[in-house]
Amino acid sequence: MRHAIDHRKLRRNPSHRKALLRNLMNALVRSERIETTVAKAKELRRLADRLITLGKRDTLHARRHVFSLLSDKKNTEKLFSGLAGRFSARAGGYTRIVRTGYRAGDGAEMAILEYLPAEEKKAGARKGKKKKATPGKEKPAAAKGKTAKAAAPKAPGKKGESKAKAGKPEGEKTSRKRTPKKPEAGS
Repeated sequence: MRHAIDHRKLRRNPSHRKALLRNLMNALVRSERIETTVAKAKELRRLADRLITLGKRDTLHARRHVFSLLSDKKNTEKLFSGLAGRFSARAGGYTRIVRTGYRAGDGAEMAILEYLPAEEKKAGARKGKKKKATPGKEKPAAAKGKTAKAAAPKAPGKKGESKAKAGKPEGEKTSRKRTPKKPEAGS
């Protein structure tokens, strides 16, 4: 059993593994999306999230730490100027892993690792809460030309059916699935 094992070895010696992860981190910061194996993506996710956390601090020490991990001035500057600002309101989980299938050559499971896009704030939209319909708003809908039968409550019986179904106007939509139209016999 692998209890208390810190990281994946990825079948590489330590210097090769460090170089591999540095190259993957640079590619991820540069293009914000890379395709790699699932094991590499899971290992890289830890480091990629740590880079964003350091970028949010924006101190000289954090810049030097990020540069020691990336060894690339352009990527370091991009991380502090663009990527870290995108996640200023987020407390973690800056990356996403999407599994894409299996590689043709050796059957390794592949995945896309990407930084999440910027969150768009919509005016008046609240996450997880829906507005309740007020009973006063149903009366004007009945006054628009619907018959009393169409506004009547459902009668007990089969699900989805009501007595008012026969009295509905022709253009009104129903909640049931529509069947495709049959071709006319004269055509």
